Amino acid sequence: MTEKDENIVNEEHFEETEESNDSSKSSDKKNQKRWYIVHTYSGYENKVKSNLEKRIEYMNMSDKIFRVEVPQKTVTQIKGGRKQEKEEKIFPGYVLVEMIMDEDSWYVVRHTAGVTKFVGSAKKPIPAKESEIKKIIHRSTTQTQKVEMDVKVGEKVRIISGPFAEFVGDITEVYPDKAKLRAMVSIFGRETPVELEYKQIQKL
Repeated sequence: MTEKDENIVNEEHFEETEESNDSSKSSDKKNQKRWYIVHTYSGYENKVKSNLEKRIEYMNMSDKIFRVEVPQKTVTQIKGGRKQEKEEKIFPGYVLVEMIMDEDSWYVVRHTAGVTKFVGSAKKPIPAKESEIKKIIHRSTTQTQKVEMDVKVGEKVRIISGPFAEFVGDITEVYPDKAKLRAMVSIFGRETPVELEYKQIQKL
């Protein structure tokens, strides 16, 4: 074999190797486990999670669909002096699914009762960024409790903690998004506005 023939053979081998590497990279990418966001009917998030988990088991898809999450946070409500805790969805109308996307897994998820669509185009669901999913899941597990209270302007409250403990005040403003309110408190015969957190007060 001449040197020229050897070069041709080497070039052909290099091209084949390159093509083989490209196809394996493409295959790896195609078979990659990713998070996808699924849109559901409002109020059906937990039902979709339950339905999908049953379908995964029934249709033996646990090797392609791994986790189904409905991100939630704990909310503490205080009504009539009673404290109640409830789970509140962080993203109402959405469910997170960790899966390897192909025709079979797409079909199982898309045709689960309550699912309306994947986030992305109709034919090509777009995977979510791993960093965003980590933030969402972290947020749902470490979210500080948000306190809700049925208080209104004009009502009287007793302050139970802080520098004004044991004082009684009249509510003048309510900030439910911050779980705070402003009240007028009589201190040394003078009406003084005081900002308080819900957890610092008790309704009279």
